[in-house]
Amino acid sequence: MFREALWALLQLEADLSVVGTVGDASAALKSLRALKPRLVIVDSGLPRLDGVELIGRLVALAPAVRILVLTSYDAEGHIRAALAAGAHGYILKTVAPAELLRAIRTVVGGGQYLCAVVASKVIAAFVRSGDGANELVTSRERQVSTLVAQGQGNKSIARELGLSVKTVEKHRAHLMHKFALHNAAAVTLFAFQHGFIEVGTAVAAGASAAPAQAPDALLAATRAPRKSE
Repeated sequence: MFREALWALLQLEADLSVVGTVGDASAALKSLRALKPRLVIVDSGLPRLDGVELIGRLVALAPAVRILVLTSYDAEGHIRAALAAGAHGYILKTVAPAELLRAIRTVVGGGQYLCAVVASKVIAAFVRSGDGANELVTSRERQVSTLVAQGQGNKSIARELGLSVKTVEKHRAHLMHKFALHNAAAVTLFAFQHGFIEVGTAVAAGASAAPAQAPDALLAATRAPRKSE
């Protein structure tokens, strides 16, 4: 029922289109090359291959594809593993339709998105860990990571901070190397964990900016939709 409702919701949006749905991770991987989606919506509870492993394989096969996890799993371990694997967003199935659409448009537009419940769990985990990383982060690295978490690219960050793109790339690379951050989603998670950005700001990042082209979504979920005809 949930997958059918999601399909119907996206079909109503003029700037969104669904190129296909699949029932498990293996089918998603097989469909990736043929369908060429710009966005893959993944459920963590897929049969045969779990969502985290699927995310890793999607990133390896199509590094440019955007990945949004839409799931009922809210355990901290699931969240951290999905983001570390390369997911650009993580939201729960309990979010309102308006927030789901906002998350889709944010992720397709190049940003990262965590719903408030997920973001609060990530921050709470950091508070418990007390890793002291703040002392090792320069003020410029903090600025850059904050803007990355808000969905900005290197050129946009350079304009905002009055720096060259190469300088931004250098600060970003130093931060990622220092803390073993492998992608923008990991930098976003790092910014959340260390209090560089407030939950409300990052959760809404990019929400008002619709992508220039209609994003094509491939839905990987556990139930097949009914035939539309």
